[in-house]
Amino acid sequence: MQALAVGCGAGFSGDRVDAAIPVVKTLIARGGPAALMFENLAERTLAHQHLIRRAHPNLGYEPLLELELGPILADCLHHRIPIIGNFGAANPQGAALCILRLAEKLGLPKPQIAVVMGDDLSTPEGRDLVKQHLDTAFEEARFVCANAYLGAFEIAAALQQGAQIVVTGRVADPSLLLGPAIAHYRWHEHDWDKLAGATMAGHLLECGAQVTGGYFADPGKKEVPGLENVGFPIAEIFADGSCVISKADHTGGLVDCRTVKEQLLYEVHDPAQYITPDVVADITQAKVEQVGPDRVRLSGVKGHARTSTLKVLAYFEGGWLGEGEISYAGPNAEGRARLAMQVMQQRMGLQLPLRFDLIGITSILGDDAGSMLAQAPVTHSMDVRLRVASRHESLPMIELLLQELTALWTGGPAGGGGVRVAKRQRLSNLACLIPREKIPASFQLISSLPHIAL
Repeated sequence: MQALAVGCGAGFSGDRVDAAIPVVKTLIARGGPAALMFENLAERTLAHQHLIRRAHPNLGYEPLLELELGPILADCLHHRIPIIGNFGAANPQGAALCILRLAEKLGLPKPQIAVVMGDDLSTPEGRDLVKQHLDTAFEEARFVCANAYLGAFEIAAALQQGAQIVVTGRVADPSLLLGPAIAHYRWHEHDWDKLAGATMAGHLLECGAQVTGGYFADPGKKEVPGLENVGFPIAEIFADGSCVISKADHTGGLVDCRTVKEQLLYEVHDPAQYITPDVVADITQAKVEQVGPDRVRLSGVKGHARTSTLKVLAYFEGGWLGEGEISYAGPNAEGRARLAMQVMQQRMGLQLPLRFDLIGITSILGDDAGSMLAQAPVTHSMDVRLRVASRHESLPMIELLLQELTALWTGGPAGGGGVRVAKRQRLSNLACLIPREKIPASFQLISSLPHIAL
């Protein structure tokens, strides 16, 4: 049986919307069975989409969906390259409708779309289930959403029934690749080594250009050619679960043993037990080898039986974050920025916990108590930007902070300018494990959903 090629079109919500174009061209040129995955869904992204759907019931899915799929939808449908994406976020059915409208706009035949369901536990029944399994008290008034991490077998079943596009909400990131691999090879749920190997291939692809040199690049130490046109990855999945990672043809970037090893270990807490909904993967004996230019083989991944539980993440409103910045330049810029910091501390420090950063001197390495900033030596920098931030349950308190920062324009040290302020709602989360039999997953073809007007 021919190997299955799976390309990645996005590694997060907000990724480059043209990234999938060279990937699809490469899949077509290489020939053979192929699929395309879009990984758009970080944890906080999903919670924010729930908040958006609360205000706008027809939204709540990936906001760049049309821009991502528009350039490649016709080619994928014509060349029978199924698209699998968690771009459904908080509203998978809304995403499916968006794709149908896009296909109509492009003059394409109506695609067969499947929607994977079961992850959203934000209903009253779902909230009750989450309450039973959280270790801490459930804050009903602050509740935003709860979603379970589903696996790959519903994706595979949808593809086997003819779905050309599979829209999901919360699924484990590697499952976006594992689903088409299961469908292609007809693997069973106890083929642990095969499932584990393809899961790690999905893990390598899930962050897009991280494995092709994007997040790897460090000039003078880890050089990456053509980073301005970095190609997105493609995995060739073989029948035993091993894979070869490459990238889109005629693009920049780099795939070598170093890029693959970095991504292989990314977010893996225990290399012997990488837990996903489908399998527990063990990469302690895995082999990474260069097999050609921009081609790296991963083999030797072992798999163990999947866990009896699924991870569920619940999100809650967490008050507000406010931040403001003002610039100081010229002689004694740092001294004036530090004086502005003292003014803000004296006017607001008793009411709010303040975080200060002197951007250009110390910021990333600072801490919320400001101790790094206090210990930082005076550098006599002539270009400093002061950042002040705080969090509070009360929005009026945050707005007062931002008003005080703005007042530094004329009421603070000399020469301040370029004031910018922003506020946003904060989120907190709690995780729990729930027996998987209590979270039944399913899929439906969009044409069989009676409450969706086609």
